[in-house]
Amino acid sequence: MKVVNQSKMETFQFTKENEKKAKDYIKRYPKGREESAIMPLLWLAQKQSGGWLPQFVLEYVAKYLKIPNIKVLEVASFYSMYNLEPVGENFIQICRTTPCWLRGAENLSNACKKYLGVALGEVTGDKKFSVVEVECLGACANAPMVQINDDYYEDLTEASLIALVEKIRKGEKVTPGSQTGRCGSEPQKMPVLQKKNGEK
Repeated sequence: MKVVNQSKMETFQFTKENEKKAKDYIKRYPKGREESAIMPLLWLAQKQSGGWLPQFVLEYVAKYLKIPNIKVLEVASFYSMYNLEPVGENFIQICRTTPCWLRGAENLSNACKKYLGVALGEVTGDKKFSVVEVECLGACANAPMVQINDDYYEDLTEASLIALVEKIRKGEKVTPGSQTGRCGSEPQKMPVLQKKNGEK
């Protein structure tokens, strides 16, 4: 089964690997409830189509599940995990919910936009990056944090975020998780205070 965008003659069909995954997802639901697999199928389709869901890809998922196109659009437009516009190869999502905001998420956002030369939702000229602000990503103890593609980067400062983005731009290896070396959400290490002469 293949869906064609007649205006641009673009086609979409699951790869063999994704076809197998799609069928496995559908098998998890009772007969007659196959459309319940809509979210994982949209996620598979989005990953395969470059990080976003063009109209003809949405139509493919609808046809695959034998449901109306509008049902697929309703889900894809409700959840922020699905993109209905093109995104960069490195999709930066900056958490802006209270813990991250209190610890400087707005500064991260401004620094990232300035460094990349884009506004929120725009893609850089080389198609490598795009930046959006999102609601809670669930790493509150390690705020402020961002998600880049599938990985979390936590305990960020403006400088460490820009250094991270620069490494990605150069194709260098980056390490997900805390950028200060914290293990999980252990307490942040406090600086050791020097004792004054005579203090015990």
